[in-house]
Amino acid sequence: MKTAIITGASTGLGREFVRRLAEVFPEVECCWLIARRAEQLQETAALLPGKRVECIPMDLCREDSFAVLRDKLAAEAPEVSLLINNAGCGYLGNVGEMDTASQTRMIDLNLRALTAVTNLALPYMGRGSRILNVSSIASFCPNPRMTVYSATKAFVSSFTVGISEELKPRGITATAVCPGPMQTEFLDVGNITGNSKMFRMLPYCDQGKAAGGALRAAKNGRTIYTPKGFYKFYRVLAKIVPVKLMVKFAKT
Repeated sequence: MKTAIITGASTGLGREFVRRLAEVFPEVECCWLIARRAEQLQETAALLPGKRVECIPMDLCREDSFAVLRDKLAAEAPEVSLLINNAGCGYLGNVGEMDTASQTRMIDLNLRALTAVTNLALPYMGRGSRILNVSSIASFCPNPRMTVYSATKAFVSSFTVGISEELKPRGITATAVCPGPMQTEFLDVGNITGNSKMFRMLPYCDQGKAAGGALRAAKNGRTIYTPKGFYKFYRVLAKIVPVKLMVKFAKT
């Protein structure tokens, strides 16, 4: 049975991935939805009528969650045809001024959990399987006031490009989607709403279109996908302008 595993599936972009999954990957028969909040996972599961859905409430910042996922994979040995690493967080604030727990949570969830889930799922993925990692436009250039967040997303994009090459002999592709800001709870949770002039100025991505475009990019085996022309231009600009100059304009 072809199975998709989606982390951070309870709200926002994660829920949109679930909503649009069947239209891009109709061959997926079963879906494992992972997030902390069980009630919201059940609401998301309702978006997949006719599919077998398993809701797995867990906090991927906890070490024991990886053992739970490892044991479940070993017990059921699913045919994982799609892995979407969407779980992530970002907090606004200067290094040295923000509480340490918030800074390290970004590292635990955006880096450690993504790496662990990928490593655990790969033994169950075969030729034609796809990995979709949610990165960000923040990966293109360090963003002062969100320095740790942008550094974690630079890791995600780099990690994706690296495993894409590693997995070519196995016929598995990896895609990083790098969207701009979206109107989701991410902004409120990260203390960004009302506290960032840059976020007020930037054009927002539609989360439904971003999810659909990312799924199609993964289906087509693209390595990096950036929604919206404005951010495609920003990605190119960040490659040619010296980073010490770019960072002055990238402050959040």
